[in-house]
Amino acid sequence: MAADGHAIRRIDWIPGCGEARGSLLFMPGRGDAYEKYLETLDGWAVQGWRVTAADWRGQAGSGRLGLDDVTGHIDDFATWISDLAAFWREWKGQTPGPHVLVGHSMGGHLALRAAVERLVDPDALVLSAPMLGMGSIPLPLMVLHGVARLMCLIGDPRRPAWKWSEKPGQLPADRSKLLTHDAGRYADEVWWRAHRPELVMGPGSWGWIERAYASIRAMERRGVLEAMMVPAQLLVGSEDRLVDPRAAVRAAGRLPRGELVQFGKEARHEILREVNLVRDRALAAIATFLDRVAPPWQARA
Repeated sequence: MAADGHAIRRIDWIPGCGEARGSLLFMPGRGDAYEKYLETLDGWAVQGWRVTAADWRGQAGSGRLGLDDVTGHIDDFATWISDLAAFWREWKGQTPGPHVLVGHSMGGHLALRAAVERLVDPDALVLSAPMLGMGSIPLPLMVLHGVARLMCLIGDPRRPAWKWSEKPGQLPADRSKLLTHDAGRYADEVWWRAHRPELVMGPGSWGWIERAYASIRAMERRGVLEAMMVPAQLLVGSEDRLVDPRAAVRAAGRLPRGELVQFGKEARHEILREVNLVRDRALAAIATFLDRVAPPWQARA
């Protein structure tokens, strides 16, 4: 439950035996649901982590804020940051350390921003394909933000910013080509959407677009990332077409304790849901990083 009473859906894994390795909170991307990541979340639990995942307000099983049931909208990214900060305080107080915050795509952006603003205090951050820039439109960020502002002024900011598909309610035919090479893992998402219709989400709103650009621009300001001292690992695919990988690479270089794990054309946007060759490399890199920067408390003695 958020501070204002908005219901936030969550899921938890508690290690079956022995002392927990630590606790890990996973936050998914825009339009995501944690069901897509059950395989990875369960894998971390098997390794001894106490694992929690949650929805963002307004998507998956945590309600809607747009004009319809499929458009993703938010009044301001600060609302999500506030939700995460409140959730983090409660969750941290109930779980054993070390505490790790993992975010994918938009979730990576919000996790990093919350840490930058010192509203969460993880022992480590893991950011999978973080949304620190959007797409590959070759225009300055200021211009893109200006266009989004104009679109919010001339119509309802809650209206969808792009067309979903030729047939309403159906996923675009080439959507998998943006997300993963693994047909089985993509089919798993389609299965969950069919069996839990409340998870279905399509385009973002113009309000979401405008607030996303505003938040990205705030993170681009000189000195913002440079002051964030939490160890952060960024997993980035150079051929990602949903977020701007160049922005994530720049961010890794600006973070004092930032580390970059880079993939090429073998990886699409959902690195943690890629074919095993890619996914296994990503998970191994994460495990090595966390063993080094966030070892179990007993290993620090």
